[in-house]
Amino acid sequence: MNHNNPPRQAIALKYDGQHAPTLTGKGDDALAEAILKIAREHEVPIYENAELVRLLARMELGDSIPEELYRTIAEIIAFAWNLKGKFAQPQDLDSTPLEKDITHRGDDY
Repeated sequence: MNHNNPPRQAIALKYDGQHAPTLTGKGDDALAEAILKIAREHEVPIYENAELVRLLARMELGDSIPEELYRTIAEIIAFAWNLKGKFAQPQDLDSTPLEKDITHRGDDY
């Protein structure tokens, strides 16, 4: 193992569309690989950004994303929704939502 390379890191975020995204998983090396494997198995989009992962890995599980990272995280969420075929629509309070969630997720997602 080359000790000059930083450990492989992964984080998992949860966003319910209502509250700030929260950190739901983090890990280095083998745990990072396990997080990525689970994401792939459940077709969760994976977005690589080593600098962002290093920042978020300092947080505790369950913490909300800091406000200064909202724009970056919003771009990642938009990327993930685009991959899943979901698109944010202009909000018309008199109509039903036009977003369509094409995946089935349990309450623990």
